[in-house]
Amino acid sequence: MAEEITREDALTREGYRHACHIMLYGDSSAKLFGKIPIKHIVLMQMRFDGLLGFSGGLVNPSEETLEAGLSRELHEEVGVAVPVGVDNHVSSCLSPSFPRLIMHFYIKKMTESELKEIEKAAVATATDHGLEVLGMVRVPLYFLKNGGGLPYFLSHSFISNSRAQLLSALQRCKLLSQGELEKAVRQAEQMRRTCSGDPH
Repeated sequence: MAEEITREDALTREGYRHACHIMLYGDSSAKLFGKIPIKHIVLMQMRFDGLLGFSGGLVNPSEETLEAGLSRELHEEVGVAVPVGVDNHVSSCLSPSFPRLIMHFYIKKMTESELKEIEKAAVATATDHGLEVLGMVRVPLYFLKNGGGLPYFLSHSFISNSRAQLLSALQRCKLLSQGELEKAVRQAEQMRRTCSGDPH
């Protein structure tokens, strides 16, 4: 479990690196197969190492603000300048995976058309496309038969604590109910055990 600290405390700590990541999301009126409501678009990305994560990266607070650095990273990864403010900041914590790294997490709501433009630009103009970022991914926030949708998605491998960030953000933004999130996590864990051959 990552140890939470304040943004202010994070910026006073010496000898730490800072990583900023953001969940971009918005409402959608689209329907899968014309009948299953998508309801919301939540963007993540497939990283160069095959793990799922959020857009962003390392920022040097001695040279730029956390938010300016995150905006710069977004421009490299999604090909669009996305303004990020302190009001988008959600949490800061000590990394559970990497020593002396502080992770800052942001959430920004956008319109469906803005998110689609980001998806297009990520392929067409982003300098990191095909290199550090293999592609943008939408999180399926619905449930299909046999664990399809969100449970299958959660059974994949995520970088560091991004899976926990996703679940926390979905709850914070009220995109799914607590019961739905618990069901998805439970089914995902069952799938992982089945794939690993562990009957328990």
